[in-house]
Amino acid sequence: MSDKNVSRPAPYTRPTGTPVAEPLKIGVLISGSGTNLQALIDRIAEGSLNASIELVVSSRADAYGIKRAEEASIETLVMSREDYADPVAADQKIVDALLERGVEYVVMAGYMRMVRTPMLRAFENRVVNLHPALLPSFVGAHAIQDAFDRGVKVTGVTVHFANEVYDCGPIIAQRALPIEEEWDVDTLESHIHDIEHVLYPEAVQMLADGRVHVLADGKVAIDPVPAA
Repeated sequence: MSDKNVSRPAPYTRPTGTPVAEPLKIGVLISGSGTNLQALIDRIAEGSLNASIELVVSSRADAYGIKRAEEASIETLVMSREDYADPVAADQKIVDALLERGVEYVVMAGYMRMVRTPMLRAFENRVVNLHPALLPSFVGAHAIQDAFDRGVKVTGVTVHFANEVYDCGPIIAQRALPIEEEWDVDTLESHIHDIEHVLYPEAVQMLADGRVHVLADGKVAIDPVPAA
């Protein structure tokens, strides 16, 4: 299947939410342990995240995140290596499953596959990714190690929309992390994950509230929190 054969839908905007708004319907893409998936599940369960996980899609049959989803009674779709032989067709299969369930935003949580045109067009500016560094610094799959090796004094976490260029989509939220001199890379990674588990649900809640807007220049504007 060619990327060029996928039609572009009308732009989507979620109405500004209220405390009693319908939960934001999300699909979560995983490839591994699913700790960020668990953070979303936990925040939904405690009532601090107004969202509903309609489907968890795993690129690996042995991903522990599948068990997390099943324990939370969330439907799963497990993709096979054969599915990804044609990555565009694989993305279309995922898109079809997400749209069937009324998913509004796609949340990548450790998904180790590049999303393709079918996903990016069906969910334009609605595919959210988490990166363990302060973009545009340290792009790629080894951001924590790269930041540590470079000796930076501050790194952090970025939540951004995915687009056609890896780690270059509009930035939704960032949180900085000063690096202590005595930390090794494992300690740094642990602190990065702690931030991810807080920042990602917060960013998804901003989407649920309708506060996130992608501007014509590719930047993201965030509405203030409505007065109580």
